Amino acid sequence: MQETILKQQPEISATPDAPAATGIAARLAVLGVPPELLTEAHELFRRNRIGITDFLLQKKAIAEVTLMEALSEEYGLPFWKKLPTDHIDTGFTSHFPIQLLKKQRIVPLANTDHGPVVAVNDPANFELVDDVCRVMNFPKRSVVLATQDEITAAINLAYDLSRSTAKKFFEEMSEGSTDNLISEIEEKADLLDETSEAPIIKLLNLLLSGAVKDRASDIHIEPYQANVKVRYRIDGILYDILNLPRKIHSPLVSRVKVMASLNIAEKRLPQDGRIDIKIADRSVDIRVSTIPTSFGERVVMRLLDKTSSMLRLCDLGMSEQKVGLFNRLIKSPYGIILVTGPTGSGKTTTLYAALQSINSPEVNIITIEDPVEYQIEGISQIQVNPKIDLTFAKGLRSIVRQDPDVVLIGEIRDLETAEIAIQSSLTGHLVFSTLHTNDAASAVTRLIDMGIESYLVTSSVIAIIAQRLVRVLCPKCKEPYIPDEESLANLGLDKSRIEGKVFYRKGGCAACMNTGYRGRTAIFEILILDEAMKRLILKTSDSNQIQQEAVRRGMATLLADGARKVVEGTTTVEEVFRVTRILKREEDLDEML
Repeated sequence: MQETILKQQPEISATPDAPAATGIAARLAVLGVPPELLTEAHELFRRNRIGITDFLLQKKAIAEVTLMEALSEEYGLPFWKKLPTDHIDTGFTSHFPIQLLKKQRIVPLANTDHGPVVAVNDPANFELVDDVCRVMNFPKRSVVLATQDEITAAINLAYDLSRSTAKKFFEEMSEGSTDNLISEIEEKADLLDETSEAPIIKLLNLLLSGAVKDRASDIHIEPYQANVKVRYRIDGILYDILNLPRKIHSPLVSRVKVMASLNIAEKRLPQDGRIDIKIADRSVDIRVSTIPTSFGERVVMRLLDKTSSMLRLCDLGMSEQKVGLFNRLIKSPYGIILVTGPTGSGKTTTLYAALQSINSPEVNIITIEDPVEYQIEGISQIQVNPKIDLTFAKGLRSIVRQDPDVVLIGEIRDLETAEIAIQSSLTGHLVFSTLHTNDAASAVTRLIDMGIESYLVTSSVIAIIAQRLVRVLCPKCKEPYIPDEESLANLGLDKSRIEGKVFYRKGGCAACMNTGYRGRTAIFEILILDEAMKRLILKTSDSNQIQQEAVRRGMATLLADGARKVVEGTTTVEEVFRVTRILKREEDLDEML
């Protein structure tokens, strides 16, 4: 096998003294690589076995794709810009440690259109190629070149797919008797040992990696009298994942506390902490919250994938008309724009998208948040810290002295914060913030209930945006159907609007974990405080009257925006009813009463 690779690479010596001969050196020199760097690469290879590709990429002497193309021409090896991983065979994961493959940047692919191949980043690493082919029993040696990112992505995908689930691990460990697992967990006293093979450590690692793999936003560890329940929140819905024996609760919670730098001896008071972990090529920030309950501490972990890109305004789910309206609003020179909705409705994501849209060197943007969820380049972000008395109100007082053009307040929680926000808007600042209300009109009522005078609300607030998140139908298994007339009537849809439209309902497949949904999008209502609305608010703070007037003036409600998503085939009637809390039948009200 080694003789074969030498035949394909006639200018490469079989000795480690010459990682690349004059042929490739000449090609790289033509591409602009300084000769002295090539000489240094050869010298380092002789002494430390550092590959030429490693050295040149570290020195940023040449773009990786350009280097791969040059190596491909010189060695007669195909360069695959994209590795075929749709049907990747994970068999090799049981033969090689992930650290070895990542360090050597090599991955065997059994299922390709060209048969089994070994993808490498450095063609001089032929000895390891031979070893991989021998272990994998590949019928013939076939080498292709690939970039480091492509090889790393293929390795991560394979090991992620082959990773045992927490449920499977627990079942394997508890075969025969649960007491065996309990005793094994209790025998391991050192919870601080990251490299330990203690079952409790592996169990928590599998729970975390499984949550990331399943796109979960939260992990719940809930103790009860006889067992411990583990649940994932996926696309806003909680799913039971695992039921554990009661005795596992204490070591599992202790392990979480150790990772979050919490006091493991304190079990009577709530605690909050953070964990930063890396799973494959994804960096995940975890916010940990513990509270004492009757049967022990309850733990909730909120997962934030920091490697995922922030959404743009056009990605939020707004119609083109609303995107245009929102764009005009966020470019206002002053005033307050409020985004309302319950916890987990995507308010912060919407505000971040707005900040990204107006972020430029000419605009000074400062935020105060609890917590800072995403770091945005060019924006100064402050983390609330109650332990040192850095609250929204105190932080905001200091922010206005920093000459900001735009201020984002994570949440208006009290009268003091609301007053400073209004004063800031009245003195020439554009203020973004959030409130917890059911709809846009209720935000006015909430501010006045806090103690803000109605004339100050009308003078400062320019728009209120209410939003909810609805699950998106899985494109692989959604099924067309004809909804009943009652549901369509409750959505406010008439025959003229739905003529020729195809409605879909959820199905269930492996891609969506048999839920019928994959991902979420938002529905919005935007209340503009124009002169007519301001006059009404000065007369009354009744949210029902404000809502009715806004609808009369053309505002599309959450229900109406949800109906648009149903007509477009994005979501289902049931989803819209779920998040808007609309009673579908008069009998529902009778049953409640």
